[in-house]
Amino acid sequence: QVQLVESGGGLVQPGGSLRLSCVASGFTSSNYVMNWYRQAPGKERELVATISSTGDSSNYADSVKGRFTISRDNARNTVYLQMNSLKPEDTAVYYCNGHRSYFTKVYDYWGQGTQVTVSS
Repeated sequence: QVQLVESGGGLVQPGGSLRLSCVASGFTSSNYVMNWYRQAPGKERELVATISSTGDSSNYADSVKGRFTISRDNARNTVYLQMNSLKPEDTAVYYCNGHRSYFTKVYDYWGQGTQVTVSS
């Protein structure tokens, strides 16, 4: 059974930090690009950060560049999102995604999401 389980969300004050974790099971996550998305109320889901299968390259949305860091530990089947200098506009449900394109097949797996609220 494929699962992505996020954790680490919560309530934090502006300027604070949180570290999200996503544990994968039921598939070989080391073959997948892993992504963090977020969705704020009334807004579309947006891609926040992405990391290659080997972890040697990553990209970020302009809105989080310099504040968020994505990383992965393939031995632990885990992806992380370190979020620093958090702002109220970072408030959203954060989702972990595993993506792989293999010849004509596309595989996409999603976690259930974890709530991040930035408020004083």
